[in-house]
Parts: sequence; C-alpha cells; structure tokens
Amino acid sequence: MVDITHKVTTLREATAEAIVKTSSQATIEAIQNNEVPKGNVFEMAKAAGLLGVKKTPDLLPDCHPLPIEYTGIDYEIDGLEITISMTVKTIYKTGVEVEAMHGASVVALTMYDMLKPIDKNVEIGTIRLKSKKGGKSSYKINSEGLTADVVVCSDTISKGKGEDRAGEAIIEKLKSLGVPSQKSIIPDEAEEIIKKVENTTADLLIFTGGTGVGPRDVTPQTLEPLLDIKLKGVEEQMRSYGQNRMPYAMFSRSIAGIKDGKLILALPGSTKGAAESMDAIFPHVLHAFKVIEGKRHDG
Repeated sequence: MVDITHKVTTLREATAEAIVKTSSQATIEAIQNNEVPKGNVFEMAKAAGLLGVKKTPDLLPDCHPLPIEYTGIDYEIDGLEITISMTVKTIYKTGVEVEAMHGASVVALTMYDMLKPIDKNVEIGTIRLKSKKGGKSSYKINSEGLTADVVVCSDTISKGKGEDRAGEAIIEKLKSLGVPSQKSIIPDEAEEIIKKVENTTADLLIFTGGTGVGPRDVTPQTLEPLLDIKLKGVEEQMRSYGQNRMPYAMFSRSIAGIKDGKLILALPGSTKGAAESMDAIFPHVLHAFKVIEGKRHDG
C-alpha cells in the first residue's frame, strides 16, 4: 500500500458515472411505477451503492481505508438509458475516485440484477470518473521564477564538526518543486542571522536550526522583530503536522513571515523536523507570493 503519511489532509470530492441500458420502454415504466418484481430498483440500488463505497478497501488491495463523510446518488432517465451519478466526499490525505467508481459500478450491477428477470437484454455501459477535486490538481502553485536561500544555523556544523543533513533535505524538496536554491552555514548568532535577512536577494529565505528551547536557540527571537507580517497559520500547520508524528514537536518554535515581499521561514534543525516541516506547508505556502503581488485568493 502506497505511503501517504507525508500528505496533508484536505477536502476531497469525486463524482463517477455509470450507465445502465434497458431494451424497452416497458422496463423504464416498470421502474418508474415501482412494478419490478424484485422491489424498488432505485432504492435497492442506492443502498447497495452506499455499501459498495464503504467496502471499497475490502475488495481493492491497494486502496486505503478512509472516512467516508458524504455519499450522494442521483439517477437520470434518458430514453432507454439510466445514468447513475455517484458523488463521494471525505476530508483525508488521499482521494475518493476509486470509491466513487466502485460505488457507481455496484449501483449499476444491482440494477442489472433486479431488471434481468423482466429485460433479458439489459446491459451496463460506461463506468467513468466524471470529476474530482481536492488534491494537487485543485491547488496548483506556480513556482516559476522563484529562488531560495537556505541557511543552516549551527555552531557545530559551522565549525566543521558536524555534517548538515537538514539543509540538504530542504534543498531537495525545493528542487522537486522547481525552486533553485543555494545554501550557507552560520553559527547560532543573532548578528549572523540578521545579516542573512538584510543581504538575501532570494524570494524565499529558509533557516534551519535554532528553533528549540536551548540557550543557543536564538533564531525565532531574532527573526520575529524583523518581520513585517507574521504568518501564524503557517507556523501552526508546521507544529500540528509535526505533533501528529512526534510528541516533542510541541517544543518547536518554527517561524513564518513576510519581510519586504520575501517569505521567511525558520524550521527545526533536525533532519526529520526540517523535512516534515517542508512537507507540512509546501507547495501551498508559495501561494503567499501571489497574495503579496495583490492578487486574489483562489477558491
């Protein structure tokens, strides 16, 4: 089963469609008049479809179990064809396309089973995904033209007594998003941090290290007075994401804000903490540049 533990939770929605083709108007009239011997076709098929959605991960091996928070089933009769529309919603880390398609197929198969005694030529037509939203395709971020500076704040690494991995993890994430970056290493000194803020020409300045509660962890208190705007929601997202994965994340003092049109972030110094913070807010945090330019929010 694919690992989705790094993903963030969003509202996911998918609508699937299936078509049942009858061979006579008499079949359609029997359905409409509730005269099918096996019972009310629409209601029975609807109940089966609800079960089909819920049972999807039991039948498809690689499908993640997830909370189904809404299922809607609609029917439309056009001539001798019945179009089934199945909409499924969840708030989770992965989409519900397969659940919607599986549910629609179960509805169609239930209708076939109920109608075959009175219509030997009934058949199931197209089963397809009609629409989906809520994943990456719904929140596309344009990172074209953006550049980043990554600053490792560490007394040990700056003296050559340790190897940087957190900064490299950040750079790797930025690379995957098409954002070129350069890295520098400084000691945990307020003066050095201030110089980096004043001298950067990049759009995005990311510090890693110095966000804990130790006596040399000075990054947050150094950066905060320099910011024009604090992005508290971004900070909360990083801590919440980390806390769900590691109980000590509550001690992190990660920072996010804007200064002179630049996005400034301060992430934990541990490799895992830095990588998880990047997963928590990227690429969506890059939407800040669209807002900085004065453009409206999407959605």
